[in-house]
Formats: sequence, structure tokens, C-alpha cells
Amino acid sequence: VQLQASGGGAVQPGAFLRLSCKASGLTFSDTVMGWFRQAPGKEREFVAALNGNSRLTYYGDFVKGRFVISRYNARSTVYLQLNSLKPEDTAVYYCAATSQRSELTTRRAYEYWGQGTEVTVSS
Repeated sequence: VQLQASGGGAVQPGAFLRLSCKASGLTFSDTVMGWFRQAPGKEREFVAALNGNSRLTYYGDFVKGRFVISRYNARSTVYLQLNSLKPEDTAVYYCAATSQRSELTTRRAYEYWGQGTEVTVSS
């Protein structure tokens, strides 16, 4: 299984980015996809997750409507739209995949991880 994340960059506060994660080696439509992030010196934290048919979504408490997770099963790709970015959103963002159906806001639920894409928000 490979997860290839992309789309990060350096932006100013208030800007937006769309992160992508291309998966291979798994049955994508049966897989829950998630995003986590890790800021310098901090623990990796849950951002969002989406089940295979896009009917169930989960978001971290801090998201508060600013981020949107989506997926395009025909392309085996999950997206994370980051809106109204703040300096505290600066982190490496990781995509993850799991066949599990519980504890999806926790790192231990995910079997596969991508390499991460860096987001820097600064004026």
C-alpha cells in the first residue's frame, strides 16, 4: 500500500490550500481515509476522516467548519480543503488509511500512512 500526499505549501493567513492523497495497493472504496497533522514539537493530531461511500465524516474539534474532507473513488484520491488558514495550522499533514470502522479519530486505528505534506501559514 502506498499513500502519496501532495498540495502543501507556504501561504499567508486567510488563504486556502487543497491537499491530495493518492492511494494504491488497496480497495479504495472500502477504505476509510483520514488526515492527521503534526506541528513542530507537538503530538500528531486528528484532522478529518471519511468513509468509503462519503456518508460518514469526522472532524477534529479545532476544525470548526474551516476544513472539508472529500474523496473521488474513481481516482483513489482523498482531498482536504483547508480554508481560512491560520498560523496555528502550520504543520505536516499526513493522510492515512484503514479498514477498521471504529476509533477513527485515533492514530492507532490507521494501518497505513503517507509521507506527509508540509503546510506553512505565515505573514
